[in-house]
Amino acid sequence: MKMSSEGVSDVQSYEPNQYICGGVASVVNVMVTFPINKVMFRQQVHGIRLYKAIGQLRLEGRVNMFRGLLPPLLQRTATVSLMFGTYSNFHRIIEETLPSLPYLPSHILAAVGAGTTEAILTPFERIQVALQVTKHHDWLQNTFHATRVIGSYGVRELYRGFSIVLLRNGPSNCVFLGLRDPLQRSLPQWESEVGDTANAFLSGAGLGAVLSTAFFPLNVVKNRMMMDVGGRFPGIWETLQVTLKERDYRWRKMFRGVHMNYTRSFLSWGIINAVYELLKKHFPWHQYYEWTS
Repeated sequence: MKMSSEGVSDVQSYEPNQYICGGVASVVNVMVTFPINKVMFRQQVHGIRLYKAIGQLRLEGRVNMFRGLLPPLLQRTATVSLMFGTYSNFHRIIEETLPSLPYLPSHILAAVGAGTTEAILTPFERIQVALQVTKHHDWLQNTFHATRVIGSYGVRELYRGFSIVLLRNGPSNCVFLGLRDPLQRSLPQWESEVGDTANAFLSGAGLGAVLSTAFFPLNVVKNRMMMDVGGRFPGIWETLQVTLKERDYRWRKMFRGVHMNYTRSFLSWGIINAVYELLKKHFPWHQYYEWTS
């Protein structure tokens, strides 16, 4: 393990910070972007245009606007925390175990490992989707009631859509974690914290917007897989075929909601990356940890 001049492990001293900073950054992000995400979700599930999705939410009233907030707040906080923290842990373990392994394969293994760990939290995403579906409004009362109802069908029901979450997490983590720092360094460098934070926002926002657009059809299928409670468990391919059939086999309709999606993702990942870097830089507790190699 490489050591700093103060005798503190360069990697280990940051690992606890990365979990906490990632989690706090995600809380800020979810609170800001949840309404946008809800509009996009309606477009994905029903294949409707933006104005119709907004109209649905207006008719349902303000009380229902933040219905389903708790699951993504818990899920995204834990997910982003795990993404940054477990990636760091996995990368350190791989470097110690296989010191001769080049950076690229070690990065891929660490990113896939982090993505797989995140998938454990699929039930949060599952409950969020069920709560946001209009037909469940009179049935599933709130997050805790929905968890109890869905959980009564068994653990498998809580993990409906797990396969597509795994398929999404690994590749997206590889690209985001691998490119965010190089992209940030390629931007004009400023001699101020505001400039550095702006660069962190832009690098995270750009990557988030591109990745979320590229994976958008996968998320459409994921939401369709997760929206039902009970019954059969159709696979990824079957769900894709059903969704395409409902949309007259026009692939362009699979991107309904993509404008809201990349707007939300631009803001979301920009906020996460900027707040994460800002907190990591000023996080006060690492000075109290004493590490040995």
